[in-house]
Amino acid sequence: MTTVAARAAVAEIAARARAAGRDVLLEPEALELVRLLGINVPDNVYVADPSDDGWAIAQACDKFPGERVVIKVVAADILHKSDVGGVRFVEKTREAIAAALEQMRAMFSGHEPGFLICEMVRYDAAPGGEMLVGMRWTPDFGPVVTFGLGGVATEFFASALKEGREIAILSPRLTPPERIEQIVLGQAITPLITGGVRRMKIRFPLAELRALLESCMGFASEWVPEPLAEFEINPMVIGPNGPVALDALVRLSTKVAEVAQERPIQKIGQLLRPKSIAVVGVSAALNAGHVIVNNLIREGFERSRIFIVKPGSEEIEGCLCVPSIAELPEPVDLLVLSVAAHQAPELIEQAIDARRAESVIVIPGGLGELSGSENLEQQIRDLVAVARQSAWRGPVLNGGNCLGVRSAPGRVDTMFLPEYKVPHGGRPVSPLAFVSQSGAFAVAKANCLETIEPRYLVSIGNQIDLTVGDYMRWLESDPEVRIAAFYVEGFRPLDGRDWLESAERMTRTGRPVILYRAGRTAEGAKATASHTASIAADAVVTRELATGAGVVVAETLEDFEDLVRLFTLLHGREASGPRLAAISNAGFESVAFADNVGGLRFAKLGLPTLERIEKVIRESRLERIVSVANPLDVNPMMGDREFCEVAEALLADEHVDLGVVGCVPLTGALQTLPKSERYREDFASEGSVVRRLGELWKATSKPWVSVVDSGRLYDPMAYALEESGIPTFRSADRATRLLGVWSDWMLRFGKYAGIALR
Repeated sequence: MTTVAARAAVAEIAARARAAGRDVLLEPEALELVRLLGINVPDNVYVADPSDDGWAIAQACDKFPGERVVIKVVAADILHKSDVGGVRFVEKTREAIAAALEQMRAMFSGHEPGFLICEMVRYDAAPGGEMLVGMRWTPDFGPVVTFGLGGVATEFFASALKEGREIAILSPRLTPPERIEQIVLGQAITPLITGGVRRMKIRFPLAELRALLESCMGFASEWVPEPLAEFEINPMVIGPNGPVALDALVRLSTKVAEVAQERPIQKIGQLLRPKSIAVVGVSAALNAGHVIVNNLIREGFERSRIFIVKPGSEEIEGCLCVPSIAELPEPVDLLVLSVAAHQAPELIEQAIDARRAESVIVIPGGLGELSGSENLEQQIRDLVAVARQSAWRGPVLNGGNCLGVRSAPGRVDTMFLPEYKVPHGGRPVSPLAFVSQSGAFAVAKANCLETIEPRYLVSIGNQIDLTVGDYMRWLESDPEVRIAAFYVEGFRPLDGRDWLESAERMTRTGRPVILYRAGRTAEGAKATASHTASIAADAVVTRELATGAGVVVAETLEDFEDLVRLFTLLHGREASGPRLAAISNAGFESVAFADNVGGLRFAKLGLPTLERIEKVIRESRLERIVSVANPLDVNPMMGDREFCEVAEALLADEHVDLGVVGCVPLTGALQTLPKSERYREDFASEGSVVRRLGELWKATSKPWVSVVDSGRLYDPMAYALEESGIPTFRSADRATRLLGVWSDWMLRFGKYAGIALR
C-alpha cells in the first residue's frame, strides 16, 4: 500500500471510531492497522449477532486451517479479553462454534459485544515464543517503540527480569538505525528469538527483527500522537511465514500534543554571568532579599553594578536604590524577584514593558503549586509569550519556586541562605555544572559535596519558562563545563527529547552527563490500558533512552551524589582499561571488592610488584599471616608507611589500570584520628596514612578511590582524604561498583574528551 493510501486508511479507521464515540479501536479495526504495518494477522471473520450469522460460522469452518478456532469477544470497554474469559478455543465445527458464541453472548450481554472467529495459529509457546511490540506517545520524548516478552504474563516477566533487560525502548528521533541491534541484543528475550541460546533454533533472524522494529519506528513517527496515542501488538508470534499478530490494542489520541516553544537560550549567559543585577524585595532588616544582596557582595560582584528596587531608600549595603523597575538607570542583565507570589506578574510586566531585564530569577514559592496560584503562573507565561513575539524576544525566566543560581564565573549567589549555613568557596572551581529542579536538593547535595566548588549550581524550580533542556543546551556550548549533573522531577512537553539530544552531543565530546530522574513510580501507568504503558512507564523510557545516549543514570540519590563526586574528582585521569588492584587492611573489604567487581577484573600483578609487596610484608613481620593476592588483605597490624608503600606498589604496576584503597581505620597501627589530648594520634602529622595517601594521589595519574568504612568518629579522616582530592567512599562495595560505572563510561567515551566543541 502506498504512503498516500496508508494515510487515508489510518485516517478513515480513526474517523470511524471517533464517529462512534470511541477512543479505542475494536480488534478488527486494530488488525487493519497491523496489516498496514506489514505484519500478518490470523484469518478471521467478524460476527455481529451470533443468532443470525450462520454465514460467518460457515466461512470459518470451510476456509480456516486446522481443527480448532479461537473466538474472542469484541467490545470497546473490554480491552484485555483473556482477563475476563473473553477468549475461547473450540473445535472447528458449526455446532461447537455456535454453542460457544451463544454462551459468550450471554456472559457479556451488558457490553453490546460482537465476536471475532479467528484461525488458530500454531507456534512455539516456549519462552520467547510470544513477543510484544508497542508504540506510544510520551510527553517527555515524543513517540517511542517498545519490544519485549509478550503474552498474558508480560508485566510479570518485566518485573522479574534484571533492570535494563526487560524491555527495549526505541525512539524514531533519538535512536539511529545503526543502534537498534545493539539495544535489542541487550534484552533478555532476544537470544530466545534469534537462536542465541544453546539448542534453541532461530525463530526470527536478528536482521529481520531489526527491520521490523525499524518499520515500527517509521510507523510511530508518522502516526503517533495523531491519530494514535498507543498501539500494542501482544502477543506477536512467529508463524511459518514470519511474524503474526494474535492480538492488537489501539487507543486514539484525545488531545493534540503540545508543541515545544523556542526560548532565547543565549540569554542564559546573562543570567549566569551578568554584568549588572537588580534585586526586588530587599528590606532594611535581614530578609531573603537582603541576604541575596549580601551574598552578591561577598562573591565579589561590584556594588556599583547592583541596583535595589525599593521606594523611599537611597542605598542599602552601598548599593543604589531606585523607586521602580522602570526607573532603573539602565537595562540589567539579571533581575532577581524575592517577593510574594502575587507580586510577581506585575513586576515581570514592568520589566518587559520597560525592557529593563534580559533575564529574571523568579524566587517566589507556591507559583503553580498552591491552590489558586495557577492563574498567577499563567499570567507570567502569557506575558512572556507576548514578549517573545518582538524582535527583542523578552527576558528568559528561571523559576518560580527556586533558590536561583550560584555561578562562580559570574560571581553570583542568589541562594538566600546565610553563608554560615552553607559555607562554600575558598577552593579551585571545578568543571561541574549541577542543575536541580529542587532548590533544597541543590543546596543539600552541594553541602554534601563540600570539597567540590561547582562552576554553576542552578535551581530551576517549576520551569515557568527556562527548562532543564534549555540549560543542557546552553551548558553544552560552554567548553569550561566538563561534567553536567541533573536532578529532574519532570520534563516540560518534549523537553526530555531536547535535553537528551543535547546530552548525547555532550557525551560524544567526552564530557559525562549524570542524571537522577525523580518521580519514578508506576502510578501513572495504572490509568492506561496497555501492557506497553505499564511496563514502559515514563521513568523506564527515560532510563533506557538516556542510557542508550551515554548518560550516566543514577538509580538512587546516594548513587547520584557519589557519581557526581567520582566523576568530578577523577576528572583529568584516564581509564586505560578495566584491570583493578584493590587493597584493604580488613578481610571483609577484600570480599566486598570481589563481590562487586562487575565489569572490572582483577589485574594479574607483575613479578616486580609481587617482590616489592613481599618485602614490605616481611619488614612488617606479617609473612606468616599475609599472602600476596589481588584483592590484597594486608592485616590491620600493618603500619602507616608500610600500608601506603603496598598501595603505591599496586598502583605503579603496569598491569593495573585503576585501584581501590580500603582502610578500615579502627586499628591502632594507623594514624586515622585528628589530634587530641586523649590519644597520641594525629592524621595530619608527617608520615600518617592520610598524609601519605594524599602524597600518593599527587604522585600518580592513575584513577583510584579510597574507602573509610567506620562510624562518625572517622568522618574527619574521610573529609581529609577528600580534601586531598581523593574520591572517598564509606563502604567497599559502593566504591568498587561505582568505580566500575566510571571506568565503563570512560572506556566508551573518554577517548572523545579532546574533541573540539562544535
